Amino acid sequence: MSTAFSLEPLFRHSIGFDRFSDFFDRALEGNSAPTFPPYNIEKHGDNEYRIVLAVAGFSEENLSIRLENGVLTVTGVKTDEANGSSITYMHHGIGRDSFKLTYKLEDHIEVQGANLENGLLVIDLLRDIPEEEKPREIEINRLGSNQSRYQQIESRSEKTA
Repeated sequence: MSTAFSLEPLFRHSIGFDRFSDFFDRALEGNSAPTFPPYNIEKHGDNEYRIVLAVAGFSEENLSIRLENGVLTVTGVKTDEANGSSITYMHHGIGRDSFKLTYKLEDHIEVQGANLENGLLVIDLLRDIPEEEKPREIEINRLGSNQSRYQQIESRSEKTA
């Protein structure tokens, strides 16, 4: 017996929301999110975002941030600090495992920069929507009783020619 869950009815009247549907499909697959390192995603204003990762013990040389095809990848590589000596931990609570986190960025999100301070890696993001893609009002023209829709389109074509 299949227990497949479909969001198809929600997108029946939508055009171009394929990726949005895929997002829900991936979310419902049950893949657990990584828990190390802990991180926050913050919203500062309408178009400013920030990702803050707690990366205590990692230096700038151990961290890498890469943006490719709308996917932001943050990688931390563990280094051997023991320099050949053997250490026996009585308690090992400071996370120093290598990690790789990925974030799918929405269209028009740009990475503004990143800083590492006091064990926090802060990545600033900005949504910059081009003017032609911003919402705008569309004027509704009232046609006279003698003018048909076809005549209106025809007169626009003559103006551009």
